[in-house]
Amino acid sequence: MPLSCSQLSVNYGRRRALHGFSLAMEKGEIRALIGPNGSGKSTALQALAGLVKASEGRADIGGVAVASMSRKVIAKKLSFLPQQPAAPDEMTVAQLVRQGRFPHVGLFRSYDRRDEEAIEWALESTGLAGLADRTLQELSGGERQRAWISAALAQEAAILLLDEPTSFLDIGYQVEVLDLVHRLSRERGVTIIMAIHDINQAISASDRISLLEKGELRFDGEPKALAESGLIEKTFRVKGRFVEVAPDKPPHFDVELTKLPPSNS
Repeated sequence: MPLSCSQLSVNYGRRRALHGFSLAMEKGEIRALIGPNGSGKSTALQALAGLVKASEGRADIGGVAVASMSRKVIAKKLSFLPQQPAAPDEMTVAQLVRQGRFPHVGLFRSYDRRDEEAIEWALESTGLAGLADRTLQELSGGERQRAWISAALAQEAAILLLDEPTSFLDIGYQVEVLDLVHRLSRERGVTIIMAIHDINQAISASDRISLLEKGELRFDGEPKALAESGLIEKTFRVKGRFVEVAPDKPPHFDVELTKLPPSNS
């Protein structure tokens, strides 16, 4: 298993943000993490990346505990794009993307042809080759998001964790990002787990879905099984139904614009 965790729990002070979270991913698998705000999606990603300390359980990369690895070793194996990354506004797109190669270059080796090819590929894959010399402050929100995705791609890690990768993007770029995720998985064997709000995007783009609520795993399985479970309506407190678009296509969740009252449970 390239990425797994067992009974992973994370506390923030007295509050338990994640409780007994477990998953096991195969090489090249795309996993979507969904759930209401505050359900523990971002915490789960951070724990898998070793960015927050688990109070219980462990996360593994290739059978080795993440907690036992140095940050540089982790960075060669796993790339993590947080929900709101930050960099100086005067930094150019090219400079940001070049940072993705730092785990491979380090302090004592200059960039070689292999590094430059990885940077060029990352820029082209995200449609930013023509914007490489622009500063981050000159970019729209969507362009800036794509620049961060490009930096994550330049890292060329075998595991990619994405926290809301389609945020701030218009629908056209959302489709492009999800298509890129699919190509990375199928053509390069990259294992991808992404927290995402859009239920239909999660269903159409992923091989498996993990549904979190109040820090606990409520569902883990194939998109079709989730569609048949009734958990979407119950967890998100909405009225809706899954519509079969075509026999060979994933079902589409058609939500009514009616919010149900909070659950008493």
